[in-house]
Amino acid sequence: MTNVTALRKPAAQPVWLSPAQVCERVPGMTPAILADLREDRRGPAYYKPSLRTVVYLESEIDAWVAATRVQTRGEGQ
Repeated sequence: MTNVTALRKPAAQPVWLSPAQVCERVPGMTPAILADLREDRRGPAYYKPSLRTVVYLESEIDAWVAATRVQTRGEGQ
């Protein structure tokens, strides 16, 4: 019998980003805009491991940006 667990790839470790790193990753994003999005609960999901710490998952930032895609008129033709 083969060892099935040996065939699995190890799970990738999550990549955590600070608000400043999110702003570097998303063109045009500023700390103030990101804070406003958090306050209005309109922005990407975030985590608060402590009272003064806010972090984001890199994969969730990418998904959030991808979800804001706008289809142009020329794409439908």
